[in-house]
Amino acid sequence: MKSVLVTGANRGLGYGMVKFLLKNDKVENVFATCRNVSEELKSFSHEHKKLHILTLDVTNYETLDDVAVQIKKVVGNRGLNVLINNAGVSTRFTKLNLVKADQLLENLTVNTIAPILLTKALVPLLRQAAVTNSAEPIGAQKAAVINMSSILGSIAQNDQGGFYPYRCSKAALNAATKSMSIDLKKDEILVASIHPGWVKTDMGGKNAPLDVDTSVSGIFKTIDNLSEKDTGKFFQYDGSELPW
Repeated sequence: MKSVLVTGANRGLGYGMVKFLLKNDKVENVFATCRNVSEELKSFSHEHKKLHILTLDVTNYETLDDVAVQIKKVVGNRGLNVLINNAGVSTRFTKLNLVKADQLLENLTVNTIAPILLTKALVPLLRQAAVTNSAEPIGAQKAAVINMSSILGSIAQNDQGGFYPYRCSKAALNAATKSMSIDLKKDEILVASIHPGWVKTDMGGKNAPLDVDTSVSGIFKTIDNLSEKDTGKFFQYDGSELPW
């Protein structure tokens, strides 16, 4: 992975991913997007020349093409190796009698529509990376889209009900992953969904059993091991495959 883009990089899992990638000497460029840049992220940009912070609200669709332009200025004809669609919101604890239309719309907008449209905008850069690294096997070394999903998006494992906004948005994202994997197969761009586990973040809460570092190291180990046979599949952070 010479160049990686992580959305929602200001805190939580995304921030942990950026820190992890900056420690990897093989990664040449880390693009971190967020709506508001934290002081911590700013300090990293002073310490690491390979970190490029891009201000982005993923729901402001008109700016997505501009993000692609900014990335191209840095990577040139080498393209973007990995896009990690991590930015997300959660309105999870919602039973049927309490669910509201605005909750459903917000979750679908951020968790499903935004990743699809950002991927669309960045396909030319991903395709360029696949061409540039044509000698590499299909995977993150060539070009890949990683959609950060959730076990709550698994229809097969839903045995509790509820969580309508979040479940529906992540199930829809998983459907998008499958379609992307088919549409981008000819370009040799791998696409997969990954569940990060229940992680101690603002979204996951204090009772979550996993810390960010454990989840992130597992995620990148899994990404590194993905190959052509894994495109269009759904994985847990530890590499085990999950049912749709």
